[in-house]
Amino acid sequence: MRTGVAKLSRRAASPSATSIPRTRSMSSAPKQEFFIQGVTLSGQTFRPSDWAERLAGAMSCFRPEGSAGGIGAFIGYSPYCVPRVINGVKCVIVDERLRESAPMAWEFVMNFARDNQLQVAQACLLPSPTER
Repeated sequence: MRTGVAKLSRRAASPSATSIPRTRSMSSAPKQEFFIQGVTLSGQTFRPSDWAERLAGAMSCFRPEGSAGGIGAFIGYSPYCVPRVINGVKCVIVDERLRESAPMAWEFVMNFARDNQLQVAQACLLPSPTER
């Protein structure tokens, strides 16, 4: 269970604000999550109001290896791309493991944020005290 965020920072409000590094060793770094926020770089609320659910729904088929799939699988979001409301702002939380398992899906999600000039924050999650 994750209980804390070690680092959460907003990127600068510029056209390259949502650019994410594409190459780095995934095994040595702690897992990161990227919070695509429903607020544009100019501070406007992003519309339509169900954008987060739509984006996460489009990514629902990208799941970890060994996950139940196929016709008998339940309907739900991928653990790699989950809609949430944080401090009253709609967000999509994208796990960086999506980059490893489905690079084209990762590019799709990050390009969505970039093309719509959405704010993106990066976080390093901390394990709960019982997991340390």
